[in-house]
Amino acid sequence: MKITYNKEVDILYLQFSEAIIEESDEEKSGMIIDYDIKGNIVGIEYLSS
Repeated sequence: MKITYNKEVDILYLQFSEAIIEESDEEKSGMIIDYDIKGNIVGIEYLSS
């Protein structure tokens, strides 16, 4: 797992795998989940509110 934080735009990203992102969904306001081609979670992005 890799955790990155962009201070300039206040975004936290949790990356669970190196797989290519096939689809992204905003599950809740400010939370985007990235999926690979098999539907596995690749990462979660938290946007500042």
